[in-house]
Amino acid sequence: MNYKIEGGTVLTFAEGRPVTEDKTIYVKDGNITFTPFSEGEMYETVHAARKLIMPGLINMHTHVYMTLMRNYADDVPFQEWLFNGVMPVEDKLPVEAAYWTTQLGIMEMFLTGTTCYVDMHMYHRQSPSAARDAGMRAYIGRGLVGEDLYTDGYSRFSQALEEKAEFESDTLKFILSPHAIYSCSPRLLSQVSEEADKHQMLRQTHLSESVTELTDCLKNHGKTPVELLRDTGFLNDRTILAHCVQMQGDDLDIIKASGASIVTNVASNAKLGNGIAPVAAMQEKGINVCVGTDGTASNNTLNMFREMGLLSLMHKAAARDCLSIPSDSIVKAATYNASLALHNPSIGRIEEGAAADLIFVDLDAPSLYPNNNIISSLCYSANGSEVDSTMVNGKFVMRKRELLTIDKEKVYFEVNKIAEKYL
Repeated sequence: MNYKIEGGTVLTFAEGRPVTEDKTIYVKDGNITFTPFSEGEMYETVHAARKLIMPGLINMHTHVYMTLMRNYADDVPFQEWLFNGVMPVEDKLPVEAAYWTTQLGIMEMFLTGTTCYVDMHMYHRQSPSAARDAGMRAYIGRGLVGEDLYTDGYSRFSQALEEKAEFESDTLKFILSPHAIYSCSPRLLSQVSEEADKHQMLRQTHLSESVTELTDCLKNHGKTPVELLRDTGFLNDRTILAHCVQMQGDDLDIIKASGASIVTNVASNAKLGNGIAPVAAMQEKGINVCVGTDGTASNNTLNMFREMGLLSLMHKAAARDCLSIPSDSIVKAATYNASLALHNPSIGRIEEGAAADLIFVDLDAPSLYPNNNIISSLCYSANGSEVDSTMVNGKFVMRKRELLTIDKEKVYFEVNKIAEKYL
């Protein structure tokens, strides 16, 4: 179906800043155009009065399958959360269960305006299957661990390549995803870098998330985690680094020189007591900074509007500077910057030829009214419930708050069974 979207307010970018204007958008064959349809072309007219049409939000780091563990291991130290809370559940969860827990996460993302996510998952084929069936856009990586990619790490690596061969499409892409420096050897990180270049894949990892990770790396390697990644050849402009909370010395300069992008996860970092990443310093260095929620075991939501608000407010408080991390930079980080990190100029923006990944935000929602400053309201007022409709690749996946591609009751039924048996 093609669409003429008229009467709405459209968020675009001018000289790198988000701006709004009243204009008509045409969606043809899944892409955006501003050229009217020719006589005889079939389309549906969407009346979007009092709606903000903006690029769908891009969740640049998460583990969607973790919805099962939402509010499961709360208010405990990071090491206990990971090794005594999360990992025991992951070890006993059957592979097929992750399909339903991922669908649950996609439901939440559609309802709160996310049209693309970057995943690091544990269960073969489940994340891409769930995203494909729901019509979600995703960049998906099987988490990799081990000493050597071709021996103890090969099973997971082969699964990553199998998923790419089976599922890759216009909306599903695949990314090599070594878990972290403490679960992957320097040799494996170097091997992943070579394989990423060979297969023309992006690469992602968790980095400098906790003080323990930093101190252990200094003790064991005599260098920071950032320096370790640099020395393995892992850092380049196709690298995505999640967290980057514990930055030391020249770390930010190294990341800037490499061209890598950083994904900040403010709620997860705060909840686990890991601190606040130096995002203002990252932006001042000119590093491409994006936004992610992390998984629901540590956030506990996949709601990017909540993440955007926390990102600005927490940094202002920590810096005691009301000008720190302004709202327009966060809207850009959650959309446009993500497209740069993913090397995909067809998402994260509304412009000629871009993919029609759009959300329709209700400007008459009480939380946004009156519309004194639409851009800042997306950070300081919106909570996600204002999203009226969500479109991915030119297809409505949620319209007037009704999910169109996911059977909500079926998902709840299956997730309840899983929770009763394995939690």
